Amino acid sequence: MPYRNQIFGGLFPSRSITLSGMVPPNATRFHINLKAGNTTALHINPRFNENVIVRNSKLNNCWGSEDRHLPIGMPLSRGQAFSIWILCETQCFKVAVNGQHLFDYNHRFPNLRQIDQLEVEGDVTLSGVQIS
Repeated sequence: MPYRNQIFGGLFPSRSITLSGMVPPNATRFHINLKAGNTTALHINPRFNENVIVRNSKLNNCWGSEDRHLPIGMPLSRGQAFSIWILCETQCFKVAVNGQHLFDYNHRFPNLRQIDQLEVEGDVTLSGVQIS
């Protein structure tokens, strides 16, 4: 890590990103960012010490309010493989972990086509990334 990749053509409704990998046994946290230049449209931040996945956006160099509520609890575990699926829809991102819908995140950055960077950093090992 870190992993960075261009999302050619940006995001749009029905476009999805699937990440698969492994969380190391001693993991503290990692993050997945969908970015447009210096703007972070979606920040997904699993924090294993807090047992939560924080979601946020960074607009005009300022972080917004964090979303922390998870209806089914923390689905990621240290030492376990995972699959994270991010679906871009008109009003929100839908995120599923290991095939189970986890949360919706309403768009705070409306210019979806400008979201053209994928960034993954922290305590994680990626085995696959698919943008479709």
